[in-house]
Amino acid sequence: MKNRKKKKYFIKIVSLLLIIFIGYRAVSQILYKNEGISRSVGKVNKGELINAYKLPYKGENFSYYSPFSYYILGRSYVHSKVYQSITDAYQLCEKDCPGIKFRYMECSKRKGGKMFPHITHQNGLSADFMTPLKKNEKQYKGFDRIGIWRYLMNFDAHGKAKINKKVSIDFNLMAKHIINLEKSARKNGLRIKKVIFKINLKDDLFRTKYGQKLKRMNIYFARNLPERINKLHDDHYHIDFEILKRNYKLIGH
Repeated sequence: MKNRKKKKYFIKIVSLLLIIFIGYRAVSQILYKNEGISRSVGKVNKGELINAYKLPYKGENFSYYSPFSYYILGRSYVHSKVYQSITDAYQLCEKDCPGIKFRYMECSKRKGGKMFPHITHQNGLSADFMTPLKKNEKQYKGFDRIGIWRYLMNFDAHGKAKINKKVSIDFNLMAKHIINLEKSARKNGLRIKKVIFKINLKDDLFRTKYGQKLKRMNIYFARNLPERINKLHDDHYHIDFEILKRNYKLIGH
């Protein structure tokens, strides 16, 4: 009996501490304020982020993919210029593709640094975006709310979801979004340095109307990836931004 009471008491204490920890983490994300100018130190795979900006959980036509990742893990932080570029791009998408809802995924932690299981995402210049899906030529959002499991979805050689062949990647919409990201990045003193997307899906992407336009922009897409990394980049596209070395208006000024 004594052992049972001790076990119950231990479980209650652990549960209470867990609730306090979760509450503290959530409140710290909610109360965080963006101000001043960010600074990225080091590289995307070995760096840190100073004075981060937290992207909004949702906007008119976009939202973050997981409340747990956003409020508890705190993985929606970026450099101030990346913040402006991402939000500006979604505003452009409201005009280019009205009625479409986008989802962005993990970015960086508040102070940057390592963020398991990602190799990059360390200095606030990286962001993941969920591949938009379609079914019967209309946007399909059935897999948008499955949280971390969205990172584990698999698509065949032509972008059809292995779990449901009627659902496929909307390559044209994806191309539109990347084009708008590059336009917005240029206005904010950045450029897209690299896009990581599954190698054998690039042809389908560039074959679309906006994909052809994207290809002419000469944005660098990774050409060689380790097999494991390549397999993980069909359910999302990873983008690394780069700060341009010229005079430009700083966000926050």
